[in-house]
Amino acid sequence: MKVKFFKATAFAVAGLIASSGVYAQEAAAPEVPAGPTPQEIAAQNMDELLDLVKQGRARAAAENEAREQRFQQDKANQQAALERARRERAAEERRSARLEKQFEDNELLIAAKQDQLKERLGTLAELFGHLTAASGDLASNIEVSLVSAEYPDREVFLKDLIAKMTGSDRLPQIEEIERVWFEMLREISEQGVVSRFAADVATPSGEIGSRDVVRVGAFNIIDASGNYLTYNNDKLAELPRQPGGGATAQASALAGSTSGLSQFGIDPTGPTGGSFLAAIIDTPTLEERWHQGGYVGYAITAVGAFAFLLAIYRVIMLTMVGGAVSRQLKSSDANDNNPLGRVLKVSQDNRSIDTETLELKMAEAVLRETPKLESGLTLLKIIAAVAPLMGLLGTVTGMIITFQAITIFGAGDPKAMAGGISSALVTTVLGLLVAIPTVLLHTIVNGRAQKVIHIINEQATGIVAERAEATGS
Repeated sequence: MKVKFFKATAFAVAGLIASSGVYAQEAAAPEVPAGPTPQEIAAQNMDELLDLVKQGRARAAAENEAREQRFQQDKANQQAALERARRERAAEERRSARLEKQFEDNELLIAAKQDQLKERLGTLAELFGHLTAASGDLASNIEVSLVSAEYPDREVFLKDLIAKMTGSDRLPQIEEIERVWFEMLREISEQGVVSRFAADVATPSGEIGSRDVVRVGAFNIIDASGNYLTYNNDKLAELPRQPGGGATAQASALAGSTSGLSQFGIDPTGPTGGSFLAAIIDTPTLEERWHQGGYVGYAITAVGAFAFLLAIYRVIMLTMVGGAVSRQLKSSDANDNNPLGRVLKVSQDNRSIDTETLELKMAEAVLRETPKLESGLTLLKIIAAVAPLMGLLGTVTGMIITFQAITIFGAGDPKAMAGGISSALVTTVLGLLVAIPTVLLHTIVNGRAQKVIHIINEQATGIVAERAEATGS
């Protein structure tokens, strides 16, 4: 019984020692010795068991002592790091104070040097001020000048010189001042020179290629084909739309000439060369204005063309009829190829009838010929009256479009209202352009028709009068 109790106690103590060894290994695995081996655990009596317990306590005490030593060492290291940080902060504070003192001393030195510079400059300061202002104005002009297309990057030197003089620490050299004077003279002299040189030109589609160009002073630049070019942001580009009126033909002749005088249209709006020319180019042509009238304008044009063709046709026909009537007046025989001949034929075919019946038959013949001679007059009169009304219709339609644009975009954008206003005005003009000539053509056609009708009535009345006089009735 005692043996069993001893073994159980031994195993319990061994388990306690083993658990202590495991805890020690978890706490500091690299430095803790291993726990008791199975031979150590297999104690045979209480004395051996007590020895094992003492050994375990000794190892635990050694481990605790080692752990305390490590804690003390870490504490000492942290204290040393803190002391180093404090020493570094104190050194940086002393360095900051030294730099602040040096900065203040440098500011005082700079102020003194600037005062000394101003004192030694004397009247040169005013001269450099004028030189800076002149260089700035010249750089602004050169940036937009057409002369820069032939002599680029001139403004770079001027801007560098301005930055140098405004820095107050460097003075311009004599060569730089002389170059400013030279650039001024070159800009003035080149404005009266026609120069030819090669340059990169962009087409309206964006393709860039080298061309021979001709610069006419500071007003315009053209290429060898006579196309006008624009200069913007140090780049030459062909105008997408060239001016009309023979301007391109004159430009082509100038580009191809080598001496003598050549007629050429320049842009007189200033050294930028393009504002007045652009305004002329943007002016709509007659065809573009006609398209601005829209469908109402097309209808008015169609009606006007029909009226014109009808009037021309009637004038030609009445002229031919008038000629036939004139020939009939000179002939004694009635010819049925003209209205007068057909009326006279009625008299010749009815020689035996009485005067009253002949008069009625002659009046009937005249009435039969009158509608043929007056054909188209009513239609021309209607067109002359309807054309202004169609123009008014286009005006009302255009104003409706304008008010719709104002409702959507507001009244701040003129381009949004330009389409409706153009349609309104163009249709009114088209209506008047159709109505006025139509009235004149109607008058001409009506005059020729009435002339022939008057001759027929005169001849018919004369025949009746002669028959009445011959019969004595």
